Formats: sequence, C-alpha cells, structure tokens
Amino acid sequence: MSDTAEHGVVAAGHPVTAQAGAEVLRAGGNAVDAAVGAMLMSFAAEPLLSGLGAGGHMLVAGAGEEPAILDFFVQAPARRQDGGAVELEAVDVSFGDAVQVFYIGPASCGVYGTPAGVCAAVERWGTMPLAQLTAPAAAAAREGVRLNAGQAYVAEILADLLTSTPECAALWAPHGHGRVLGEGELLRNPELGDALERLGSDGAEPFYRGDIARAVCEWLQQRGGSLSAAELSAYRAIAREPVSVSYRDRTVLTNPPPSAGGTLLAYSLALLDRGPQPPPLPDVLAAMESAQSERTPEFVEGLAQDGFLERFLQAKLGSTTHISVLDCNGRACSVTCTNGEGSGVVVPGTGIHVNNVMGEEDLNPLGFHRHPAGRRMPSMMAPSIVLDSDGAVELVLGSAGSNRIRSAILQTIVGVVDHGLGAREAVDAPRVHVEDGIVYHEPGIDMSAVHESDPEREVVQFHALNLFFGGVQAVHRGAGAQMMGAGDPRRGGVAVSA
Repeated sequence: MSDTAEHGVVAAGHPVTAQAGAEVLRAGGNAVDAAVGAMLMSFAAEPLLSGLGAGGHMLVAGAGEEPAILDFFVQAPARRQDGGAVELEAVDVSFGDAVQVFYIGPASCGVYGTPAGVCAAVERWGTMPLAQLTAPAAAAAREGVRLNAGQAYVAEILADLLTSTPECAALWAPHGHGRVLGEGELLRNPELGDALERLGSDGAEPFYRGDIARAVCEWLQQRGGSLSAAELSAYRAIAREPVSVSYRDRTVLTNPPPSAGGTLLAYSLALLDRGPQPPPLPDVLAAMESAQSERTPEFVEGLAQDGFLERFLQAKLGSTTHISVLDCNGRACSVTCTNGEGSGVVVPGTGIHVNNVMGEEDLNPLGFHRHPAGRRMPSMMAPSIVLDSDGAVELVLGSAGSNRIRSAILQTIVGVVDHGLGAREAVDAPRVHVEDGIVYHEPGIDMSAVHESDPEREVVQFHALNLFFGGVQAVHRGAGAQMMGAGDPRRGGVAVSA
C-alpha cells in the first residue's frame, strides 16, 4: 500500500502498527509522537520482532531539528562467575532457500532498552502525553491482534523457539500439540497490556529499578541467565551525533558507532559515490563485499573507541522491525527495534519476551560472550534519512533483516537517488546480498554482468521475494513536496497516510 498525505505518512512492518502512527499524526502529534505510538503498537502486533524486552535506535532530523540518534540498544551483561551460568541453545531457522542458526535461552538475554528509549524520545521531542501513546497498544495487547500472513510466516519458521518454554508456548501455541498460531488467529498478551499501561503512567522506572526489573532478573537468574538488577538500574538511553556521508548531491544521515551497520552503510555509499551513476550491479556487489570484509576483529573492537568513525572512513576513503515517519512540517523520524528473534523466555507477570541479542551470531562475530559488560552491542541497525541538496528531508528509511539490513537500505537509496524511483518502486525492486563470497538474489535481477565478471562466483537465487532480504519501510518526499510511503511486502509492511 502507498498513499499521499496531508498530515504525514507512516511506513511500518504491520498494518496495525502503521495505522497507530497515522492516528497520532491525525491527532496533532509530530513525527516522533507518531513513531513512538507505532513502535508501542508493534510490541502487540509484531512481538517476534520488537517488544519491551528489546532494543533499538531512533534518528530524528528535519523541520529545524538538530539531527540526532537516540541509542537504546541492548547492552551486554556481565557473564556469571558462580558456576550457575547456562549455555546458549541452538535452533535452526529456514527461510526456504537458506537456513540460519539462532541461539536462544536465558544466556542469550541482554540488557533491554526500549522502555528507556520510548521515555527519552517523548521527553526530548514529543508533544503528546506518554499515557495517550501507550493506551492503544495496551488495549491491542489485551484484546489481541490477528496474525497477518507476514507475522504468521515468521511464527511458522520460529516454531521451535516459540515452543521452547512453557511460558512462550502458552502465548504462541495455546491449543497445544506444538502448533503455533497461524494466519488470522488472535494473539493475546494481557500481561503485556498491563506493562504498557505501567509504562504510560510510571515511565521507565519500574522496568529498570522497580518491581518489573526485579521480576525479570529473578526469573532469568533462576534459570542460569546473567542479567542483574545493577545492570538494569544503570541503563540509560544515549543521544549521539549521526554519521553524515555525501552521496551524489545528497547527504545521508545514519547510525554511528558503536553500531556497525550505519558505519558500513556509509562506507558502501562513499565507495559507490566514486563511480558511475547509476552504479552497475557488479559495483554494488563490490561495495557490499568491501564493507563486509572490513568487519574484522579490529573493526568490532574499535567501534567502542572515541573517534573511530572518522579514523575508519578517512583511512579507507581518503574516508529486527522498522518504522519511518515524515510529518507535514518536514520532520522525520526513523526508528529500528529488534528483539533478535526473542530468547523464548517470557517472564510471568510482565508479558515481556526478553531479547536474544547475546545469541545473535551476526552481532557477535568474534564469538559469544566476548563483549565487556556494559558495552552496547554493535548493531546492524541503520535508521537513515536522506537530505536533498537544500537540506530538506527527501527519504526516510530503515530495515529489519539482521546482516542484510545495510544491503537492503543501500539498494533502496540507490533506487531513489540514482534510478529516480519512488518509494514504492524502490522498496519493491528485487534485491541482492553478498555474504561469505556467495551472492544471494531475488528473481527479476539480470545477473549476466556478475557471471561475466566472475564466472566462478557462487550464486543462489531465491524463488520469490523473501524476508531474508530485509524489510525496508520508507517515506519519500517527491516533486511538489508530495509525500509517498511504502511498506516492504517481504514482511507484510504497509504505508498509511494521515
């Protein structure tokens, strides 16, 4: 779905999520209010991708705002030293044409950030009361949201995870026999509704220093997890200056260190900016591969160091759901959240399905449990905003998709800037991704130039568009300042105008 707008446009990974953000715009809220309202609704509508036990990043720019990133991503906890620690549990997840191993269980749970992020965003940029923004999401969690095709597919491929504990199975397989809910069936989580209401009335305090924090820590530690009360109590959302990189005659803003995804996206764009417009497919693949090759142990360790971004780009160049909102005043908000896939650990009495970020292989390239306690994990998330030559917001976008996030965003930006596509056409266009020397691609891409340039290259073609290639949600301001949005069909995304 794509639509024009009077008050603004919200693009998100679920119709209910996008509609919640659009209702906020219609009620007079700005882009950040709408993004927060949509994000909160995603906890009920897209609970496998986001939630109160998750983390994320939010980028805000336009309408005179000083561009800023709010980092509320998951933080590494200390590893237990008392002999009671458990190991990660492996589950295979099939995307049909590719299989990926995910690691779950209490050992995979990191310090969550979404409650702190919601409150910090509303305090800094919001114009509406937090209780007003949480109320629709709380009601949806209690009443239930019917699974659409996209969410049902995610539940199907994550069935082993969703039935890994009695508490998680009670939500996702209520009819027993290991059968997870399917398309059209109602997913209810009344305890999540209560927790969202608490967030609206009491803010983040209960989740980090109050009764909810105690319940989460006790439940995890009794099962060998390492998340402690002291680590939750010390957690804060952090404001950062975004990465800014020139591409053609535009400026692209994205996620800075300690995030890895934004840095590598900026590197890829800078490489392509040296070449022809539009870039041929082999050049796009080469830029993706160059970025991936830079993800060395030194790169991962360096992300936590002051000044790393500038040193990295200068040396090289002479340099898990997403919501995009653009309001009628030109203010943009791009926010990506992830629960990993979820750890399978649902804490009774809280409705919280805790993240499995410490078990995400893509975020732990040096090995599991190697990050020092208190370090923000090096996320692949890269909420991004493209400014035109006059400094106005032209494109708001971001993606889900683990290690495929930056390639999905890169190709969408190239589609809009180099090929002159609108948001709908750029998001729908078939994608490629390079990893471990293998080129994965969706049908509809002419691979002849790739085969000619490297006949030995291993190529894997998917049979259809697939969520493996990310889930880009984008809003584009085109000619005459007309706003158009597009949700990614790979993940059931939609755009709703207000």
